[in-house]
Amino acid sequence: MRPNLLRRLLHGVALALVLIVVQSATVADEGMYPISEIHKLKLQAKGLKIDSKEVYNPDGTSLIDAIVQVGGCTGSFVSPDGLVLTNHHCAFGAVQAISTTENDYITNGFLATTRDKELPAKGYTVRITESYRDVSGEVLSAVSEEMELAERAKAIDKRMNELVEEAEKANPGKRASVSEMFPGRSYVLFVYAFFRDVRLVYVPPRSIGEFGGETDNWIWPRHTGDFSFLRVYVGPDGSPAAYAPENVPYKPKKFLKVQPKGVGEGDFVFILGYPGRTYRHRTSHYLEYEEQYRMPYVANLYEWQIGVMEEMGKDDRALAIKFDSRIKGLANVMKNYRGKLQGMRRLHLVDKKREEEKQLQAFIDADPARQKTYGTVLKGIGEVYREITAFAESEAVLGYLGSSSLMLGTGSMLVTAADELSKPDVERIGSYMERNYTRTKERMLSRLDDYHEASDKIFLREFLLQASALPSGQRIDAVDAIVGDGPAEELIDAWIERAYASSVLKDREKVAAALEDPAEALKSLDDPFLSLAEELKKESAAMRERRERQDGALTRLYGLLVDVKEQWKKTAFIPDANSTLRLTYGYVKGYSPADATTYSPITTLSGVVEKTTGDEPFNTPQKILDLAQQKDYGQFAHPTLGDVPVAVLYNLDTTGGNSGSPLINAYGELVGVNFDRAWEATINDYAWSESYSRSIAVDIRYVLWVTQKFGGADFLFAEMGIQR
Repeated sequence: MRPNLLRRLLHGVALALVLIVVQSATVADEGMYPISEIHKLKLQAKGLKIDSKEVYNPDGTSLIDAIVQVGGCTGSFVSPDGLVLTNHHCAFGAVQAISTTENDYITNGFLATTRDKELPAKGYTVRITESYRDVSGEVLSAVSEEMELAERAKAIDKRMNELVEEAEKANPGKRASVSEMFPGRSYVLFVYAFFRDVRLVYVPPRSIGEFGGETDNWIWPRHTGDFSFLRVYVGPDGSPAAYAPENVPYKPKKFLKVQPKGVGEGDFVFILGYPGRTYRHRTSHYLEYEEQYRMPYVANLYEWQIGVMEEMGKDDRALAIKFDSRIKGLANVMKNYRGKLQGMRRLHLVDKKREEEKQLQAFIDADPARQKTYGTVLKGIGEVYREITAFAESEAVLGYLGSSSLMLGTGSMLVTAADELSKPDVERIGSYMERNYTRTKERMLSRLDDYHEASDKIFLREFLLQASALPSGQRIDAVDAIVGDGPAEELIDAWIERAYASSVLKDREKVAAALEDPAEALKSLDDPFLSLAEELKKESAAMRERRERQDGALTRLYGLLVDVKEQWKKTAFIPDANSTLRLTYGYVKGYSPADATTYSPITTLSGVVEKTTGDEPFNTPQKILDLAQQKDYGQFAHPTLGDVPVAVLYNLDTTGGNSGSPLINAYGELVGVNFDRAWEATINDYAWSESYSRSIAVDIRYVLWVTQKFGGADFLFAEMGIQR
């Protein structure tokens, strides 16, 4: 063989080996790992440059002590004075609550130049995971094989409430929660520090924090500055306290170092956060129900409600402000569900699950012992979902009726409160337990601040019409009593006019008084919405009893299903996300979502300028455009792109609740704020793939550039320890 040819062949082999190594070095693993599993992951081999005990140390301080749950999102401490960095959309409700047409903080942004100007984030709380322990044996000791299925579900709930009550007595001032990790199999008790005084520090204007709006939501490439700064306060003695002017900034055990150099393509990164819910261990029966019934119903309902509110508020900014937070929440869910439905159909997910279940059943049937224990598990789950499907229409109407009409929702809450408060505390629904009822009342009253009668009437009318058209066997007697044998639309319209004209539930003071003694309120208040809620109790009770029986069956069956699947796969599974603290890791990486389409993983300020049209949601502030034209990037230009990075893409495993999670580099430094997923990754709740599951963060360089150059809030740099 000629020497030159030999050299070329050896060079080709070497290049191929390098490509294999590079490819394997950027392949992430599926998993939102509980903190108890972090030490098993061998993260140094994946790219972590610090000891894993610096990430999580049960016997000392570590990065997880800087991670907070704020509302339904995640955030992280970034200073010794309780400064929290999270998403703009996570702080949006607090900004909406303080906005008026005179002080439109949604449009213009909010900045507290001194700490005495930081305003309360009404209704917001922050909690930090302090400890956990497995309580599976204690929970499951409450049930026996002889129990009825509904009784089994109630017994588990009661035992979980008892453990929470015991933990909070043993840890004064803390909050506790028992989380189901695997249904019918494993449960963990978490103890949290809980803070009620949360304040706004800096929130960029909507044109930055929501740039691209719903057009770009769930889409890559992204150019959204989705970040906000909050601060946690405590009493002068350092203990958690309700808002008071004399409160002082909280001193966290740990805060994250902010790395203004950001990240580059291929870098190892990880996220610590509180992902909401995933359903990867569910069966084809569940997925089919989601695809055929629940998600299409909700997506269509929310799209219609959004349209109603947008039309009403288009020429009335005060009304638009009232609607803004609700529209934003509904739109996020609606588009997410549309993406999931498309992904499920594109991947033929139900069919794939069915094929997997055929193989699993064959594995079960191949062994008499397995067949005896697990032989009817899949069949049993299928029977439960057939019953769920049979009541899908009426349960959809009942389930969303109260949340869509504030007046009926208020009446239903008072009726439920009267029932629940008459029970022993550990037997109540969680939100009506003594430890939670104060916040439940606050949430109910805060909803009345955004009450709008015209839209409330429209939404209630639609649900009553849907109820009047339900098939036999799913009829709702309370609605049939309104309609009788006459024309449904005419009689429903007449009832609605009478009800809204005479109801006292729009009066905040009267509702507040009723919440203090709901049983007495039911006796003394002659209100049409209370009466309708009372009449709906029968159907609601039947639905609740049916769900408890179904949950009892599924809890037992899913526990058995995970057992046998682990035997089949010869591996231990990661529990589905459930709003408890998790870690996921991977790499900054682009992807190819379609033929001849490849996306790189970092967008820049130039992309913001290119997308800007001057009209919402692409109406960039002129100051940003001027800074971009002047190339005034400060210290935040990317070394090779020569521009300010705006968003970054990576192959981590995330879901809802990870909004606001810190994106952390190999050295444990904050380099971004997670806020979204790519369109193809909306399916993450049900299935994850390294090839298409991509999550999105706002790059820390854009956060800091906007904060300094646009917002004038660079005084926060010193607090975060960033040199200017």
